[in-house]
Amino acid sequence: MTPYATTAGWTIGIVLGVVVVLVAAAIVIAIVALAQRIGRQARTAVEGVEVVRAQTDALSGVGRINDSGVRILHSARALRKVAVGK
Repeated sequence: MTPYATTAGWTIGIVLGVVVVLVAAAIVIAIVALAQRIGRQARTAVEGVEVVRAQTDALSGVGRINDSGVRILHSARALRKVAVGK
């Protein structure tokens, strides 16, 4: 075996190793970039949910308002029955 053949094998192996490491590094960088983007979007979504929560907290008396509306409706129906005779 000649020294050139041995050196060529090592060179090819090192080049392939460097290529594999570079590809792996590119994949990791892409994953980290996507994770940061997802983190920013999640932060924005949480802020939006907080805004919606703040806007709907004022509706805490909706149940009581609905009950009052139902009572008014029943009273109106009862009055109509008395007035119409049905």
